[in-house]
Amino acid sequence: MKTMHGTKESFLNLHTPPARLNANEAAWYLGFKPHEVSMLVAAGLLTPLGRPARSRAKFFAAETLQELRRDEKWLARATDAIATYWRRKNARKKIGKKLHKNGSEPRRPPVVGTVAPP
Repeated sequence: MKTMHGTKESFLNLHTPPARLNANEAAWYLGFKPHEVSMLVAAGLLTPLGRPARSRAKFFAAETLQELRRDEKWLARATDAIATYWRRKNARKKIGKKLHKNGSEPRRPPVVGTVAPP
């Protein structure tokens, strides 16, 4: 992928990254895929600078990302949040219905005229 610095490799080889990173650069810096940054923001694990509109580009403080990058507990929570996102998305696709927030399938009412097994 291209950035103002060229490629992912050249960006990661910078001795000092810029103070403000876009979503792609933040993903590279943290070791995530670019599309996973929005999942981390939605889960409340990553906070963009300022108050950008939903459709605007998000920027992140390199200093904050450096702290998160060294925090093993945060990395585990972020990894779990991404896994949970995909588990729920795949389950919705599979059953064609939304899951409850706790990840369980919605209860279906019994069909009238049938007998429930004992």
